Amino acid sequence: MKIAVMISRILLGLMFVVFGLNGFLNFIPAPPPPPGLAGKYIEVLLQSHYIFLVAGVQVIGGALLLVNRYAVLGLVLLGPMIVNILAFHITMAPSTIGMGLVVTVLWAIVAYGARRHLACIFVQRIES
Repeated sequence: MKIAVMISRILLGLMFVVFGLNGFLNFIPAPPPPPGLAGKYIEVLLQSHYIFLVAGVQVIGGALLLVNRYAVLGLVLLGPMIVNILAFHITMAPSTIGMGLVVTVLWAIVAYGARRHLACIFVQRIES
């Protein structure tokens, strides 16, 4: 299982670093915007420059996974990104959900490897 977690961590880190850097440097040509609501959503992200925040968090989270320092923090940063990726594809572009599912599976494998560090998130109450 350790090897699967390590491979998943590296793949996930690479994916987020590469696509996050692409948000800044545009070295991967962007396809034309999808029609309808999905296209408008992407337009808003680009015109408002919100995409830079998203790309920055992706680069930081991916880099933390790649260097394997504070990898749990990287998982916590990337978790909401993945939820948004899935929400976008489920609600606006279901035909292109494949990569989102791959990222989700990789994240789940890495999170399973770090489950003892993530366990404190599931505490019901704070003792006072």
